[in-house]
Amino acid sequence: MSIRVDSLILAPERAAFDAGDMEMELTFPQGLIAKLSMHASTTHVTFELLELNKTEGVEMILWGPYHTTLNEVIGETVGVVQGKDFSIGLQALNPKTLGGYPWNDNDCMPQINIFNQDDLSDMKETPGKDYVLYRVEAAKPTDTGSSLQAYCRNRFKDRLIENLNHDRYIAPSYEDGGVIGSKIALFGTPRAETLETIGKIEVEEGLPHPELDGVWTKIAPEAASAYIIMNFSKNDIDKAIEITQKAGLNYLYHDGPFETWGKFKLHPDRFPNGVEDLKYCVEKAKAAGLKMGVHTLSNFITTNDPYVTPIPDPRLAKVGSSTLTGAISKTQKEIPIAFPGFFNQFRNNHLKTVQINDELIRYGSVSENAPWTLLDCERGAFGTTASPHEANDTISKLIDHGYKVFLSNADLSKEMARNIADIFNETGLRQISFDGLEGNRSTGMGNYGEVLFTQTWFDHLNDDIKSHYIADASRTSHYFWHMYTRMNWGEPWYAGFRESQTEYRLKNQAYFKRNLMPGMLGWFRMTAETSIEDIEWMLARSAAFDAGYAFVVDYASLETNQHTDQILQLIGEWEQARISGSFSEEQKQLMEDVNNEYHLEKFGDDSWYLYHINSVKYQHKKIEKQPGEPTYATINFELAQDKTQFHFNLTARKGDISNITFEVDNFKNVNIPITLKSGQTIKYTGGIMANIYDKNWNEIGVVPIEFHRFAIAQGEHTVNFDCEFSDAETEAALELRFIQKTDLVKQQ
Repeated sequence: MSIRVDSLILAPERAAFDAGDMEMELTFPQGLIAKLSMHASTTHVTFELLELNKTEGVEMILWGPYHTTLNEVIGETVGVVQGKDFSIGLQALNPKTLGGYPWNDNDCMPQINIFNQDDLSDMKETPGKDYVLYRVEAAKPTDTGSSLQAYCRNRFKDRLIENLNHDRYIAPSYEDGGVIGSKIALFGTPRAETLETIGKIEVEEGLPHPELDGVWTKIAPEAASAYIIMNFSKNDIDKAIEITQKAGLNYLYHDGPFETWGKFKLHPDRFPNGVEDLKYCVEKAKAAGLKMGVHTLSNFITTNDPYVTPIPDPRLAKVGSSTLTGAISKTQKEIPIAFPGFFNQFRNNHLKTVQINDELIRYGSVSENAPWTLLDCERGAFGTTASPHEANDTISKLIDHGYKVFLSNADLSKEMARNIADIFNETGLRQISFDGLEGNRSTGMGNYGEVLFTQTWFDHLNDDIKSHYIADASRTSHYFWHMYTRMNWGEPWYAGFRESQTEYRLKNQAYFKRNLMPGMLGWFRMTAETSIEDIEWMLARSAAFDAGYAFVVDYASLETNQHTDQILQLIGEWEQARISGSFSEEQKQLMEDVNNEYHLEKFGDDSWYLYHINSVKYQHKKIEKQPGEPTYATINFELAQDKTQFHFNLTARKGDISNITFEVDNFKNVNIPITLKSGQTIKYTGGIMANIYDKNWNEIGVVPIEFHRFAIAQGEHTVNFDCEFSDAETEAALELRFIQKTDLVKQQ
């Protein structure tokens, strides 16, 4: 252990150990003496700081870094490093002891993929680095192996820090006993027993140890469950339950039940009687064998919440404060202030709001020179009351977020966490996602602020909820690892079903594995146009990484997409096979490749056929060539099986296509004499007919196919494809699909 005093890190000069009391005394320069307790158990050893003979100038204590040569697997969040046969780990044993090192004064650990950089000592979040939502914390790679580290800060005084894209931000003092009581556990164990050892440490040291029906969440198969996300209400809860059951899933989740965040008032149009109606839905789901959850934005506070209006709570988080240099009337639009430094920062200033007593005021800008003045002010903002104020009254800049919300200080954060826990206790909810958890950086305590929020929520839950809940977040941290079930991030809003954040979703799986947590793919959204092939592409990745996912649906899309029943059935089949451990390691490894396609078909009560499909995709466009030169596209592929019949999907995009022709190996010609309108698809899956669908998978026709021409021998082949386009922008999206092999998989 070392001590940082006035920005200087002091290492101990002497150590004395009392074996009778199991206490250690460390002597440091500047006359500092620290007393530590030590306790050894069968799985680990703990160290706790009991006393410091003086605290003047003491900023923090540091546990480690403890350097090791182990580097085969480094779990930066969980705080474990693994070699071939052995693991070494560090666990912070209370929230104020942060896994990590004070790389940043704001106690936010670096959000970088350190494994993707050459300089392992460079912890700066500079442009061009591989930015991720998880952080370098209790473990990190080094040039000689790895290191484990933690620290604890004295927070008795306000500090000026950089925070939330503000160069000047006041981190308020916080009373938690400071560095006294900081405690860690160190352990070494055979690699195969690593996770089991952490579980034993949790139990012995009184850390959170949540379970799912008696099984620790970190090893429970249910922890990686997929679930349905729907914006349901009391009036249509039966329909939402029916959809979840059709999908063979056990969790139904509401993505936006709250009209306000803060007090968390429920939407009156969905839950007219508030918590009573939500409880009704939860109990309905429970009777159907389902569990229910809701989405939150953690400590985000909407401007219509009672914490804001009509009387703003004094605990709304503040960037910093100044004073009025003169009295102002209740209508005055220019407000004189003593110091502009907290008010003229605009990189993350979305609401431009200040608080004076019980009034919120929005401002347009700050004068460029003294006398410093807030200009173009809107008085009585957000339903507060415009009032006169006296000279020397405190004026504070409120921190906000791009979602147009305010944030909380530490005390209000904890109250909001209790508000959420109260709803869980009252209704029986079992699932939550702490979205926006990083908003708790508004406390000025970085990762500690995030942990305080989740720890308070956990502590306030009743024993029944603690016995079975699923909690996740888009961001994780070292101590939070003990409370959350899994990390869950990957959003469907930015591209197509397969393309939206795919690289990041896959990168996350490696992170989950090295940090000993269940897998999760994030959110996928079904639309009226979503295809069966897209669904099974997702489900194969879920099986590959044994990762759950959130399936976002709405009533309109479910009713419009004519493949809805088949999609829901496939979700259930794949989920049953995955959760039951039916897929072999070899199969899962092959399914990790996003270019490989699969189809699962039920065979009996506990078995399935897994079809490995070679998929060849091509976008054909109109090509201008000299007269007589062919305009067809040539597609090359190789088949592993003999007498394979290929299937195809062909979609017209941005216009119509007609005179469709296939030529197999330059002599088998197939003509399809139809016009495919924009958005329509022709799908051939064998037999003598191909089906024609509109964009929502309504079958609108069939067309004869000379199927015998699609029976192809093993080896290398070519398909020449061509069609006529209605205009220069039209495209033909062609996918050739070949069944390469078939496996029989059985429920384990």
